[in-house]
Amino acid sequence: MLEVLRRVIQEVNGARNLDAALSTMVRRIRKAMQTDVCSFYLYDKELESLVLMETIGLRTQAVGRVVLPLGEGLVGMVAKRSEPLNLEDARSHPHFRYFESTGEERYSSFLGVPIIHQRHMLGVLVVQQAEKRSYDDEDEAFLVTMAAQLAGVLAHALATGNLARPALPGGQAMFKGVAASPGVAMGEAVVIVPPADLNSVPDLIPSDQEYEIARLKEAIAKTREEIRAAAERLANRISSQELALFDVYQQMLGEAALSEEVEKRIREGQWAPGALADVVRRHVQYLERVDDDYLRERAADIRDLGRRVLGHLQEGAPSTPETYPDNAVLVGDEISVAMLGEVPRDKLKGLVSVRGSSTSHVAIVARAMGIPTVLGMVDLPLPRLNGAPVVLDGHRGRLFVRPAPELTSRYESLIAEEKALGELLEHEQDLPSATQDGHEMPLMVNTGLAVDASALLKSRIAGVGLYRTEVPFMITERFPGEKEQMRMYREQLEGFAPLPVVMRTLDIGGDKDLPYFPIEEANPFLGWRGMRVTLDHPEVLMVQLRAMLKASLGLDNLYVLFPMITNVEEVDEALKLLDRAIVELGEEGSAIKRPKVGVMIEVPATIYQMDALAKRVDFFSVGSNDLTQYLLAVDRNNPRVSSLYDALHPALLGALQELSQDARRLNKPISLCGELAGDPAGALLLMAMGFTALSMNAPSLPKVRAAIRRVTLHDAQTLLAEIMRLDTPAQVHEHLNKRMDEWQLSHLLPPRD
Repeated sequence: MLEVLRRVIQEVNGARNLDAALSTMVRRIRKAMQTDVCSFYLYDKELESLVLMETIGLRTQAVGRVVLPLGEGLVGMVAKRSEPLNLEDARSHPHFRYFESTGEERYSSFLGVPIIHQRHMLGVLVVQQAEKRSYDDEDEAFLVTMAAQLAGVLAHALATGNLARPALPGGQAMFKGVAASPGVAMGEAVVIVPPADLNSVPDLIPSDQEYEIARLKEAIAKTREEIRAAAERLANRISSQELALFDVYQQMLGEAALSEEVEKRIREGQWAPGALADVVRRHVQYLERVDDDYLRERAADIRDLGRRVLGHLQEGAPSTPETYPDNAVLVGDEISVAMLGEVPRDKLKGLVSVRGSSTSHVAIVARAMGIPTVLGMVDLPLPRLNGAPVVLDGHRGRLFVRPAPELTSRYESLIAEEKALGELLEHEQDLPSATQDGHEMPLMVNTGLAVDASALLKSRIAGVGLYRTEVPFMITERFPGEKEQMRMYREQLEGFAPLPVVMRTLDIGGDKDLPYFPIEEANPFLGWRGMRVTLDHPEVLMVQLRAMLKASLGLDNLYVLFPMITNVEEVDEALKLLDRAIVELGEEGSAIKRPKVGVMIEVPATIYQMDALAKRVDFFSVGSNDLTQYLLAVDRNNPRVSSLYDALHPALLGALQELSQDARRLNKPISLCGELAGDPAGALLLMAMGFTALSMNAPSLPKVRAAIRRVTLHDAQTLLAEIMRLDTPAQVHEHLNKRMDEWQLSHLLPPRD
């Protein structure tokens, strides 16, 4: 049965369209189970009914005409209960309903299973038999498995418009993805079509190989010029570190890389477009099979470059719009940094992509440019979106297509309020971050990219609570050398001096991989990441520590932070390397005193080792994003479960309060860097718990400061006591919203559903 199941799934996935997939499935299931009937009923949410969509065994004229309200008949009962129903004599069941048009009075036995995708009912799969038959456990397991397989196919078909639903192009539709850059945008969807189709290039034998090679080189040269021009357009808007992404493209187009391999294929007897398509496809297929997020992003880069070169080979310019609307929301299967550079910045309002994650190249640049972005939106109906009015919610990872007037009005008001609020709060950003009863709550910023705003921020913050050193590593083609790192760190330390700058040592693995240092694991978030990597590679950590220490000479504002600590032995090893680096630099003539050292509390195990850790370090920094992920067992980058990721979960709040109490008992400073710190309501709870500093992205500072300045510490502590008595995240959110409304602070919170 397992082999039969595998073959059916292969045929369904390989079907040319949904109709063919459904037809294949019902026929193969009927044959595999040796039964008389197999039928598929689609659940129509608008009608709250099930519609017969495909059958083998019942009368075909019933397809599309038999409609069962939810809960009515055996099929409706399966859907309502969301559980299988197995009957030897279906006609004797009180819920049996006869439809003359189907001819099902001939059938006695009935087995129906629900088709469910991410908790949403999509339909019911049914088999029937003329004679009385008791379908056994193996039959039921087989049908349940097929229903699970069909669920994914159906969900995609419904979203892409391949299965009729009234959402597009008529009414409003909403799609979910992974929030990659915050903000709200309203505008017109501009669907970016790949410049050329690498999968539709025919094989041709060239009559003149040298001519084919010459036009290949010309096409590559034109593509390089396009990339250079795109980089120039972005040069004044992003830092030199982000611009390095364009160097990656240029290197891929270099003689020793793409051109040389394609030339070889031409000399083997393939024309230039075919040779290019062969080489690009081979590289892309290899990289897409690798279980590594960063390398999969590189596959997207190679595919994009291949399409561009092919576009020139086919004597057609890359398929990008000649003009863009004033409020363009760029939408595509995958959006590259080069595509981003082709859109005038004043017209680009948002980005949406089917592929990509919060760590992809385009996400890094989008955040640096302040463009609301949602990636990983797997169910987008791209062909039917171009020119459609859209609302992009980068806070919650949502795209509304053809929004209803009420929703449009709501978001217009939100954008206007956000702008007015920003102008209002700007006037108090140089004022102290203190409550009305005089309690000071130091606010710090998270950095990792450019430091252009350091001069503006210095008067408004207590320092840098987290400098992510891995970001410069992610956008280069090799490990940066000691001198190169020292220059980057010196820029940070000088830019914010004399304020403290907390530099986290290289934190890769999980969702942060380096293109030149791939980590292939079945479960990367529980695998080789953070200190586990750098302690296994002391040569990498030593270079980084030496660079940090040398960069701090004469400034003395460096704080070193070790990430992903699980046990005290890791801290002991890291401290030995730090001390060794200090000794080595002393021997080289640079007398450097040991900086303050801290550990990140992001693995639940460290919650129970605070006493031992306090003997070794000077401060604690809670990484609330990872701590939430690990406590709740939820991958925050997975759109299927991202709704379960909640930084206000009672379990997390309990853990944070315990950590703060332990730090106070141990007389150690404790800060928190993560999304919770940048949430005004969350910041009030953290202040009440006793955290000594909060670190957040710079755009969050005004609202958090405003919330702190408008309450008393006693108010916040009373709120915390009320919150800690609640049982569910929903209750926490409801109570927080209620209190923020009472305190007239609700305008500081993100948009509510």
